[in-house]
Amino acid sequence: MIPPAHLDALLEFLRFPSISTDSSHRADMHACAGWLAARLRTAGLEAVIRPTEGHPVIVAKNARREGRPTVLIYGHYDVQPVDPLNLWIHPPFEPHIENGIIFARGATDNKGQILAHVLGVAETLAEQGELPVNLTFLIEGEEEIGSTHLEAFLIEHRQELACDIAAVSDTGMLGRGIPTCTYGLRGIACAELLVHGPAQDLHSGIYGGAVANPATAVARLVHSLHDEDGHVAVPGFYDRVRPLEAWEREAWENLPYGDSDILELTGVPELFGEQGFGSLERIWARPTAEVNGIGGGYQGEGSKTVIPSTSMAKLSFRLVPDQDPADTLELVRLHLESQCPPGIRITFRAGHSGRPYLMDPNSPYGRAAATALESTFGRSPCFIREGGSIPIIRTIRDVLGADTLMLGLALPDCRAHSPNENFPLENFEAGIRLNRHLLAALAEPG
Repeated sequence: MIPPAHLDALLEFLRFPSISTDSSHRADMHACAGWLAARLRTAGLEAVIRPTEGHPVIVAKNARREGRPTVLIYGHYDVQPVDPLNLWIHPPFEPHIENGIIFARGATDNKGQILAHVLGVAETLAEQGELPVNLTFLIEGEEEIGSTHLEAFLIEHRQELACDIAAVSDTGMLGRGIPTCTYGLRGIACAELLVHGPAQDLHSGIYGGAVANPATAVARLVHSLHDEDGHVAVPGFYDRVRPLEAWEREAWENLPYGDSDILELTGVPELFGEQGFGSLERIWARPTAEVNGIGGGYQGEGSKTVIPSTSMAKLSFRLVPDQDPADTLELVRLHLESQCPPGIRITFRAGHSGRPYLMDPNSPYGRAAATALESTFGRSPCFIREGGSIPIIRTIRDVLGADTLMLGLALPDCRAHSPNENFPLENFEAGIRLNRHLLAALAEPG
């Protein structure tokens, strides 16, 4: 049973429209950060709000004691925009509880999950007067816009934020009641392809057949990224891909999650991907090339017979160990230039990126996380990688020298980033218990 005060705190937190990408919500971002810092102080920690060139970061600590490991818990208080608003059943910043599930923007990503950690710490301090570890909370307001200023913040405050291990609850569970430890994330490299043809749109009757069409060219260039079996056709793309370990393949084959679950969640008629690999291998441990948007020419009602002067495609590449984003984008650029048809020139612009992450789940801290998950949920955890990217996880390792335990509480149907985002209250309660078990297990990792 969740104490009423804990539920009230979650409802208050969710009412802040802390949309980091929208400058009109800047005051809401600062108000949310202030509320969270006050909540951390109420829990018994020293909390400060530190400015950045963007949205503020909250740092909170308990009293330091020699001989104890230092644990960093990371989370974020910013949320995604709510569009399309008309698809929400209830207003996104007016939390609604139905059948034990709370609906609101940020419910899962990441307010419900990070607040569970805050409340777990508050309970331990209230009952025992101290924590079993030296603890630091690092909660930012820019995760949903790529953690723009956090790397510089980590570098500047490296000594203050030094830790032995980090923990994050911003990933997912395989299903209800299935404890899940994520030990790997794919990296990402984004780019925009601009295809240029004539100096202006041309009449397709007067010039068609004599001038190359950028819309046709962008389709050909996008098609060139893959072969017919779903492999990425960029030369050298797979050269640095680290193969799966045998124990990973065996473990994933026995997970209570697979093709039928993916089919149901996605609504596609059948699955497709790189030949020679199962669906979970493709999602978690193989790189991809994806088209996130494509356009050019007339998009309105009816016909407009033009040859467009330009067309474009938005591209992203999910990467795995040991691929490098910059090297990958250079390979893609060279490939697209080699495939560029006559009469066309292209511009290739790199976007945001993040490196892949992988840790050893059988390390002492990994085993401590497994113990905490089993104590919380009453069954052995599943160990997985995830296909998404959280670039700051790799940055924490690179800057602070610490691995990160990813102990997610999000269910596959949580609708994070979509209308009607939701979070089961049983997972909120489990997250509070998980924090308490985790800090105890990390105090003496086996």
